[in-house]
Amino acid sequence: MKSSNIGGQAVLEGIMMKNRDHYAVAVRKPDGEIFVQTEEFHSVTGRYKKLTTIPFVRGVFNFIDSMVLGIKTLTFSASFYEEEEEKNFSEAEQKKKEKQGSLLMAGTVAFSIVAAVAIFMVLPYFLSSLMKPVVPSYHLRTVIEGFVRIGIFIIYILLISRMEDIQRTFMYHGAEHKCINCIEHGLPLTVENVRNSSRQHKRCGTSFLFFVLAISIILLLLIRVESPLMRVVVRIVLLPVIAGVSYEVLKLAGNSDNPVVNLLSKPGMAIQKMTTSEPDDGMIEVAIQAVEAVFDWRAYERDNFHTS
Repeated sequence: MKSSNIGGQAVLEGIMMKNRDHYAVAVRKPDGEIFVQTEEFHSVTGRYKKLTTIPFVRGVFNFIDSMVLGIKTLTFSASFYEEEEEKNFSEAEQKKKEKQGSLLMAGTVAFSIVAAVAIFMVLPYFLSSLMKPVVPSYHLRTVIEGFVRIGIFIIYILLISRMEDIQRTFMYHGAEHKCINCIEHGLPLTVENVRNSSRQHKRCGTSFLFFVLAISIILLLLIRVESPLMRVVVRIVLLPVIAGVSYEVLKLAGNSDNPVVNLLSKPGMAIQKMTTSEPDDGMIEVAIQAVEAVFDWRAYERDNFHTS
């Protein structure tokens, strides 16, 4: 398999695909038409874009970039399903609404980060601390804390997967992966080839989050402090380090078929079975249009698989 630079995510009734400095959002509108919009991508690092290329540093900024772009494109896709009266705003009202949307997006990103830290880092620590009378070993409690963290993550996925909109989003997520796998295996990007491709991919964000949870166990075993307050602080302060290491592991996994790397990827790939579903052909058509708006798969196929 030849790794490509393309990646993406599912949005409301559509797909976002990103390739280097451009991204495209393809959405199936309520009337059945597929709308595609292509934009230039701008990193949150601004003129310090080099930060997104430095090993063990780039992971943090690429993760933030992904969150910001993800929320932005999700909001864009949702705009196609707003109430009809909201589409009849005047120009001034539209600008005001756009400004409010930008503020809302910033607030959503900030809240998401705080909530994720509280739920997936701080809460498991407090839950594992309750076991101190029964489990006096700090190292064993840290391992238990890690498994509690992974358990909360899996329960969260299972709960949201019961929502109808999320179920469809997971189907689009599957279409996204299938398109990328189709391309990276040198197959022409057709509905049939995409349908027959795997819906799991080693570079998926789900796998990244699993690596974050798993690597946190290792780092927290190595760094021990006595104060309960400092233990909470350490868990928060270490997050950029954990994210940086996790990104490098994910990048290695996406570019390697080494048996050991494949073994490390298996848990994340297994969780992807919950965050992706088999798409219908209409969803695959949307994904293909998103890919073709930013990625020349024919040239990629010709350059990497020597097809005539």
